[in-house]
Amino acid sequence: MMPRRRTRALLLLICLSALDFSGCFVRRRIITRKGGNATPVLITADKQTLIDRVAANYRAIQSFSATVDMTPALGSSEKSKITEYKDVRGYILFRKAADIRIIGLYPVVRNKAFDMVSNGTDFRLYLPAKNRFVTGSNQLIGSSPNKIENLRPQHFLEALLVSPMQPDEKAELVNLTDEDNAVYILHFVRLGPGGEILPSRSVWFSRINLHLARQIVYDPAGNILTDARYSDWQNYDGLSFPKIVDITRPQDEYAVVLTVVKMEINRGVSDDKFVLEQPEGTQLQVLGQPAPAPPPAPPPPPKGKKKKP
Repeated sequence: MMPRRRTRALLLLICLSALDFSGCFVRRRIITRKGGNATPVLITADKQTLIDRVAANYRAIQSFSATVDMTPALGSSEKSKITEYKDVRGYILFRKAADIRIIGLYPVVRNKAFDMVSNGTDFRLYLPAKNRFVTGSNQLIGSSPNKIENLRPQHFLEALLVSPMQPDEKAELVNLTDEDNAVYILHFVRLGPGGEILPSRSVWFSRINLHLARQIVYDPAGNILTDARYSDWQNYDGLSFPKIVDITRPQDEYAVVLTVVKMEINRGVSDDKFVLEQPEGTQLQVLGQPAPAPPPAPPPPPKGKKKKP
């Protein structure tokens, strides 16, 4: 009689050699991805196809007018303090090349919370509650402790309309497909002044439908400037656009989730929509310029001799 230990070893060997033909010791499981449903057939694409897709999406939109619900959040996750605001109604107007205007209304009363406009180089920001009118460059140099002053229209535009590959960018493709993800990632880099490779941005595509899923924009040191996530793509005027855009600016310590309520694409936006004049009586603040020096104190009165009574 064959020893029991040898019998078990032989049985295990037979099962292992027949894994493709039997269920012996085999546990099969269906991969699911963020939602609990079995993943559909994934789309295969190469680098050039995805680069062309970004460019085609960008070229298709010449202008848009959007009504959105906004959920701004001020603060930083690194500092473990975030203040979130609900039910802010917003209006976003865009026209190529880089004209954009964003108006935010307070919850319930719907008074204007802020109004800002940019031509791609400079911006203007009106804060009615503070009776302040702010102007400056789109380039944010140093963060203000008042987080609302860190808002820039270009940050929104950079997230809402992903730019095609630039002449000074090079791209590499990564396929991140595992149990939790099914995305292609285009990593864009630039050459620095000394020939070093610098991170530029990464653009993520869902492998289920090749829609844009995320864009991360980096500074030269590799820190995140903008992290934008896109979901629930809808058809507006024959073109696809995400219904939900989640924008985070970690270094500027603010974030905002935009949910599209109404969207009109390529119907034109007139010149006057991008004009924002300083209201009379408001305090002007020019960012990037030193505050005016206070006037010198008047000299003390001369000390005269006291007269004898």
